[in-house]
Amino acid sequence: MNAVATAAVLSLPFSFSRSSKLDAKKALKGRFRVFAVYGEEIDDKKNAWSALFDVEDPRSKVPRYKGKFLDVYQALEVARYDIQYCDWRARQDLLTIMLLHEKVVEVLNPLARDYKSIGTMKKELAELQEELAQAHRQVHISEARVSTALDKLAYMEELVNDKLLQERSTTEVSHTSSSSGTSVESVDIEKRRPPRRSLDVSGPVQSYHPHLKNFWYPVAFSTDLKDDTMIPIECFEEPWVIFRGKDGKPGCVQNTCAHRACPLHLGSVNEGRIQCPYHGWEYTTDGKCEKMPSTRLLNVKIKSFPCFEKEGMIWIWPGNDPPTAALPSLLPPSGFEVHAEIVMELPIEHGLLLDNLLDLAHAPFTHTSTFAKGWSVPSLVKFLTPASGLQGYWDPYPIDMEFRPPCMVLSTIGISKPGKLEGQSTSQCTTHLHQLHVCLPSSKQKTRLLYRMSLDFAPVLKHVPFMQHLWRHFAEQVLNEDLRLVLGQQERMNKGANVWNFPVSYDKLGVRYRLWRDALERGAKQLPFSK
Repeated sequence: MNAVATAAVLSLPFSFSRSSKLDAKKALKGRFRVFAVYGEEIDDKKNAWSALFDVEDPRSKVPRYKGKFLDVYQALEVARYDIQYCDWRARQDLLTIMLLHEKVVEVLNPLARDYKSIGTMKKELAELQEELAQAHRQVHISEARVSTALDKLAYMEELVNDKLLQERSTTEVSHTSSSSGTSVESVDIEKRRPPRRSLDVSGPVQSYHPHLKNFWYPVAFSTDLKDDTMIPIECFEEPWVIFRGKDGKPGCVQNTCAHRACPLHLGSVNEGRIQCPYHGWEYTTDGKCEKMPSTRLLNVKIKSFPCFEKEGMIWIWPGNDPPTAALPSLLPPSGFEVHAEIVMELPIEHGLLLDNLLDLAHAPFTHTSTFAKGWSVPSLVKFLTPASGLQGYWDPYPIDMEFRPPCMVLSTIGISKPGKLEGQSTSQCTTHLHQLHVCLPSSKQKTRLLYRMSLDFAPVLKHVPFMQHLWRHFAEQVLNEDLRLVLGQQERMNKGANVWNFPVSYDKLGVRYRLWRDALERGAKQLPFSK
């Protein structure tokens, strides 16, 4: 369907003239106007929109392939006819809405009200509202059909391209085989073998690639870092410690004293400097040693990271490249209030944890005791997303989701009350829960998880005593349901198993994350799915 033309029709200001009865053809050929009293019909019967609905039903032209085995080109032809049908169906739905608008105007006309009782008008308006709602739902379904058909067409085109590449490589194999005495039968088997798409994510877990370090990483919440406290963390298999300097700004230095390699977090913060508990050496937020009790001061400095505070989070840049000037924003959408900020240390490699967070199809099987209790198992689960993007929405769940490089997952869930889903999309739900998951790669088998939960309802919950502990209890319950599964994956992956065999349709966002990470580690100049 022509998306530009459709958008123009939907944004066109409609106006209607009174008609004694509904005339669909006249309504389409003429312009519509609303009058408080009877007005004359408009003589201008020609407009640019009539052609929009004058489209032939394409179902009579669909090729008949029933009971036949389709090659990729025939399947591509069927997919194109699917899109033509979805386009025709969407136009009919739009026509239905326009005609219903004329009914509404006729009911609301002041002169019509003189001849109808208030009760009759209320009944008619209620019926029309229900018809309009049904028509809008049908338009939503048509949009989903068009999107699915486009996805199908793109997939068919990929199959065609894969087949062309495969035939080309098969031809090369055939030439090589003929010279080396390989039988023609083996070449035919290779030609008939369908292309298979998979990812190789097998262990044991390797050290993190340096390219993955050249990003800003949130490592702590601001509320957890007081003036006289420290937060020890692991980042990319190295120990670090975060504390505030004299000016109150945070700093991140290596958690190892330059003197005798004592862990600095075992000491204390003294006048904006972190003091080693072994011999009292004191370091500033940039790693410079400013005090050495009982000896002459030497020019000593330990490693430090660029460190900033923004929007209630502490950020570090662990890479060797110069840090980017702007830090990304992870604030919840407008209208949401933060209700919980939780930090957990999990014994899982951060990529496996991201795979889990980017997958919603497992919910009715894994989270049967928490948020997905009572969920039915859909016949089909899809993640709908643009061709180039790392965000989209789940169908049939009213959940929007995004992977934000390098290690963040943001999701907005439409709910009516905790544990229950409502509506077909987040926009149709009255209340929402927004989640932020930050998966900091601590080591090969350890992740520091930062979890922030926000709501656009029930602000009074922020003032309930001990509510933070209750939120943490719920979060740990959900994660524990996942942990026993992902730990099993990790154990088998470390023994050589591939944890990404046979990706299916609902794995789309997780697959894109893996393709993005593979391209990053290969040093690709243009990363896939980047905006």
